[in-house]
Amino acid sequence: MAKPIKDTPVLRGKDAERFRWYMEHPTPISKERHDEALRIFNILKANNADCELFR
Repeated sequence: MAKPIKDTPVLRGKDAERFRWYMEHPTPISKERHDEALRIFNILKANNADCELFR
């Protein structure tokens, strides 16, 4: 039997500030890397059309 999922801890102080900064300043990726990720996503989507993640 699977273990229950624990609550996500709340970030406070410096951890919260660092997390917020990273969310506001994502690492840029190249167009080629973006296109490759999109290509892979579309393959997965086509092969799993009935999966609720792709709706």
